[in-house]
Amino acid sequence: MSVSHRLTAPAPGWTTSTDVVVVGSGVAGLTVALNIRKAGLRAMVVTKAMLDDGSTRWAQGGIAAALGEGDTPEQHLDDTLVAGAGLCDTEAVRTLVTEGPDAVRRLIGVGAAFDLDADGEILLTREGGHHRRRIAHAGGDATGAEISRALVAAVREDPGIELIEHALVLDLLTDTEGHAAGLTLHVMGEGQRDGVGAIRARAVVLATGGMGQVFSATTNPAVSTGDGVALALRAGAEVTDLEFVQFHPTVLWLGPEAEGQQPLVSEAVRGEGAYLVDADGTRFMVGRHELNELAPRDIVAKAITQQMQLKGTEHMYLDGRHFGARMWETRFPTILASCRAHGIDPVTGLIPVAPAAHYASGGIRTDLRGRTTVPGLYACGEVACTGVHGANRLASNSLLEGLVFAERIAADLTALHHAGELPERAVDVAATRAAHAVPLPAPEARAEIQRLMSRGAGVLRSAESMAATAAGLARLAEQAREYAAEGKPGDPRVETWEAANLHLVASALVAAAARREETRGCHWREDFPDRDDADWQRHLVTALAPATGTPVTRSE
Repeated sequence: MSVSHRLTAPAPGWTTSTDVVVVGSGVAGLTVALNIRKAGLRAMVVTKAMLDDGSTRWAQGGIAAALGEGDTPEQHLDDTLVAGAGLCDTEAVRTLVTEGPDAVRRLIGVGAAFDLDADGEILLTREGGHHRRRIAHAGGDATGAEISRALVAAVREDPGIELIEHALVLDLLTDTEGHAAGLTLHVMGEGQRDGVGAIRARAVVLATGGMGQVFSATTNPAVSTGDGVALALRAGAEVTDLEFVQFHPTVLWLGPEAEGQQPLVSEAVRGEGAYLVDADGTRFMVGRHELNELAPRDIVAKAITQQMQLKGTEHMYLDGRHFGARMWETRFPTILASCRAHGIDPVTGLIPVAPAAHYASGGIRTDLRGRTTVPGLYACGEVACTGVHGANRLASNSLLEGLVFAERIAADLTALHHAGELPERAVDVAATRAAHAVPLPAPEARAEIQRLMSRGAGVLRSAESMAATAAGLARLAEQAREYAAEGKPGDPRVETWEAANLHLVASALVAAAARREETRGCHWREDFPDRDDADWQRHLVTALAPATGTPVTRSE
């Protein structure tokens, strides 16, 4: 099947080629690139900002794996299944937890330095939903930054990996058989590869991270605009579980007008014994769950939201005053500095927190080898839905999932290469030209999309709220069509392309969330407050209708 929809963009002004193009420079993308190099395959890494500016570097808590004495992959599996609220793919989870420990050891071999105890063993902590200490961390609360540093250093040392920074991926290119044959992209800045270009490749790997910027308040960086999911949808790929967006319970509350990326207060702070309290000092998580403040994230986020409603406030508090200055300075230096930069001192005072969009448990549908429903197109990391997370990701499973499934993609590509089944692909130029060009919204549509989504499809959802959101999104799409029909189309540039991607992802998310008439995991319906296994212990799969380009959802 050829791509039927694409972004409105100029024709590529330059073309280059490689064996495998990897989009994204977090733990998933860089691991793919490094591992396929062992088979002699050339790799080209395309990243939207600088090489080390992906979501991985923002991960504070750590990476979960059964590395500690007395812990086992089976226990890790059990905790993951409980957090996933009945929708995890058990085979995918088993793959994650059994291959995870050795994958972490290989990451250490690349150069990642985790915090060690006095005996030289990896220090492990607990986070929400884990019954064991199994979270390895680095620099106290700078795990993602350390993993990113090690992988970036290894990539820069490999002459077989070419880098294209400051590049927004646009659309997939396919051959006459519908197999991925490369992609188009726009490079921002100066040089030979300025502007729109094309990369021809034998396979394409999407590791573009999340889509948190679809909401007004998020822990995601500004580049997380759902580009990978949007590209995959336009290319005819299936996405699944998009309704399950995890809202991190404890994000630093900066005031009612704050928008964009918000500072995260890691779950590891609660893992070390901090309490959630309201303005009266009441620990409202006690009695709600056996793990109190360390309940799975969806439960904690709901409890905070309910307590905010009960008290008529916009935030709750995290109390870590009993840690003392030394522990804050050594275990959580990044969070301490972030709080103090905003006039809050957690050593002596309470930290105001509220939930914000954090992680997409759903994404592009893949199998255990990272293959999507489009031949030759792979996905891994947050952009993918492997089935590991189900309805709610277990804390610190994200970095591990990116690592494990990136290695599996590299192994699949290596096997294909050795079997002679990874040939060069000729782009079907006629099909590319025939694809419907999506009208671009105005740049200011981004803020309107975020407001609509936060108001109607955030932590709390209902049929009424999501109908209003869907109507608002439809109005924005109609405006873009009208402007294009009047000869005043949106100007093709980064801001309008990102707005188009956000609009598509938001529309697909709302379509799925409106259809799932129950509360499960991080999908919370006020009008359907109970979990309904009889009718809804199944997945919602979304694809674009070829004729109209609108998201269509079915259940499986």
